[in-house]
Amino acid sequence: MDAIVTVAAARDIGPGTVAIEFETPDGFEAEPGQFVKLSAEVDGESYARFYTLSSPGVGDTFEVTVGIDPEEAGPFSQHLDSLAAGDDVEISGPFGQSYYDGESRVVVFAGGPGVGPAVGIAEAAVADGNEAAVVYLDDAPAHEERLSALRDDGASVVVTGDESDLADAVADALTGDEGEQLFVYGFADFVSRATDAVEAAGGDADAAKVENFG
Repeated sequence: MDAIVTVAAARDIGPGTVAIEFETPDGFEAEPGQFVKLSAEVDGESYARFYTLSSPGVGDTFEVTVGIDPEEAGPFSQHLDSLAAGDDVEISGPFGQSYYDGESRVVVFAGGPGVGPAVGIAEAAVADGNEAAVVYLDDAPAHEERLSALRDDGASVVVTGDESDLADAVADALTGDEGEQLFVYGFADFVSRATDAVEAAGGDADAAKVENFG
């Protein structure tokens, strides 16, 4: 669907990272892990980018997480960083097939901005009484409060900024149990490293639900 959405809240949730919560338009439905296209006009130019939901579902509101590099942020990233409650943007979607679908155990490998869908999927699984594990690679992690809450709720959460730790963390997260679903979210280099680690650990990377951010 295409709609105009209003910002309900925006907050910093880590270095160069903001979570933007939108009021849900009538008829909008999405699953944790799907993504939407946000569009706006900035200084007379039209911009659009895709962002994955970071909320565990869609109720009165839903959330996306936006990473903003202060040294490389373009006009649209700066615009999103400046949003506050009451501002409007255009939305299209949802898109994507790599989403949580009630699996009995979810294992989410996240690099950088992949932490958004990681926390959303893990929270949804835990709320359903299912198991969740998150392996998150970032030397400046975001969503630490929600990751800590997931640990408190019984999820396995590993956060590391050291790429050399990734293979061991991936292997430790995999159980091979029936019903276990792997998810991979991040930029291409992370996706490649994570899927290689899955294969090295005896897992099936081809069965993973993957969203490559490019």
